[in-house]
Amino acid sequence: MQAMTTSLPFQALRAAFGDGLQESVPLARYTSARIGGPAAALLTVHLADELAATIQRLWETDAPYFILGGGSNVLVSDAGVQAVVVLNRAKSVRFDESGDTPTVWAESGASFGGIARQAGQKGLSGLEWAAGIPGTLGGAVVGNAGAHGGEVADNLVLAEILHHREGRQPWTAEQLAFGYRSSALKRDPERAVVLSATLKLAPGMPEAIEEKMDSFLAYRRQTQPPGASMGSMFKNPPGDYAGRLIEAAGLKGHQVGAAQISELHANFFVNLGGASASDVYALIDTARRAVNEQFGVQLELEIELVGDWQQFE
Repeated sequence: MQAMTTSLPFQALRAAFGDGLQESVPLARYTSARIGGPAAALLTVHLADELAATIQRLWETDAPYFILGGGSNVLVSDAGVQAVVVLNRAKSVRFDESGDTPTVWAESGASFGGIARQAGQKGLSGLEWAAGIPGTLGGAVVGNAGAHGGEVADNLVLAEILHHREGRQPWTAEQLAFGYRSSALKRDPERAVVLSATLKLAPGMPEAIEEKMDSFLAYRRQTQPPGASMGSMFKNPPGDYAGRLIEAAGLKGHQVGAAQISELHANFFVNLGGASASDVYALIDTARRAVNEQFGVQLELEIELVGDWQQFE
């Protein structure tokens, strides 16, 4: 949970970023759930080098920050974020098909699902599982995104990291210490920032790759709700599924305000239109309590709570 209640050094920030610094910016438009209060300040970057320079300056001013990519897997508080939100729009993608093992390099703000689809169009296999994943490559690396039996840890060659003490350096999957929907960066978010990553691929037949992607995408459409949501709300507990437990607790379709536990998949909470973060959090609390009381399972959030949530602690 990112509390971020520290006052920002606005004078130093204005001196460092000038007109690039926006203040009191509503964040709902930048999140996949269309929910969230204002950022005290917002900066937009368009290149990995610009992201690195921006983060360095934020470290120098000792300003709290939060990097926002595609806006999935986050729930921003209604009270907003008392930090500098860095909107990551660094999206360059390059494929290298020259060696025996083709790779793709991309900046951390690039769409992860888009990278997978581009690879498929080039007849490059290995990322079919990621074709429907929302969000950015940087978020996928931090959270070790996965689906259909694949995950980032299986594909990562190197991630270029900006570390607050050691500067820019390449990290391997071993250094990132991937776990289930987790990494060293997610466990210690102030430690470093993902600037770009290189993923390994394999030569394949375009028709077979496209067919596999289409089947995964069709399954996703059949089992996951459309519209405004954060993605999977809870991590699957060992040997079970969060959605099954929530459904078994009788909560499928349960609604608070304009937020609803999806009638299609109970591990997705959807914004029916005008939902607040407080509405969603009430559903989170209800699901956790019911599943724990009925099955003795403590559900762990997969999404990240961002902003001021002190009233719920």
